[in-house]
Amino acid sequence: MEALLAFTAALISLRLAGLLARRRRAGGPPQLAAWAASLAAYAAASGALAWGAAAGWGDEAFRVYYLFGGLLTAPLLGVGSLLLAGRRWAAPLGLLYTGLAVGVALAVPLTSPVGGESIPEAQEHLDFVPARLVAVLGNTIGTLAVVTIALLTIRRRPLGNALILAGVAVAAAGSGLAGTGVAETAGFVAVAALLLYAGFVAPTARARRTERSLSLTSRMQSSGRSPTSAENAAKASRSSDSE
Repeated sequence: MEALLAFTAALISLRLAGLLARRRRAGGPPQLAAWAASLAAYAAASGALAWGAAAGWGDEAFRVYYLFGGLLTAPLLGVGSLLLAGRRWAAPLGLLYTGLAVGVALAVPLTSPVGGESIPEAQEHLDFVPARLVAVLGNTIGTLAVVTIALLTIRRRPLGNALILAGVAVAAAGSGLAGTGVAETAGFVAVAALLLYAGFVAPTARARRTERSLSLTSRMQSSGRSPTSAENAAKASRSSDSE
């Protein structure tokens, strides 16, 4: 049952990552690519959870889980937030960090073999330098970027940023409660992925005002009112939204 729940969380995260990638290919902004990569990493980490729950934890499953869940998910979220804020240098920096993370996960020796049925704790199998230090720095900086930019731009994207902050909070809670079991962790992963996806694709406040204005203009024109009246009504709607 635990393996099934973890696998379901992986499928949900992977599906949402695919939807974001499709939006990016259709001409969406560059942050969608980073966010899609983050959710794909989340899916891979959930797949490792399912692997460990179904076949027992081993060195290979632990390395996959640590790479995608411990080293990549939060930093790639941060890259997406920096791109949202117009920091184009975040993309090559994210690629450089991803290469470093892959190298660390593959090359760093384990201090003790991984086994058992419960989710392994990193401090029991990895030295602090470099593996755990890279994870601490990457997750801290990535989370700070997400939270800071979400708060700074919350007036422009109130709903989207609130959902992203909620998703980050749920993901953090899931990481903190990883010792409670695979099923509980998988549940947090699925909820966090859904919240993050909803936040990523939520329209900005300006886009919602524009949509309402265009709808109002269309209704007024269809009822025979002049375009000038429709434009004035749209302006009044935008003015009331900003108050």
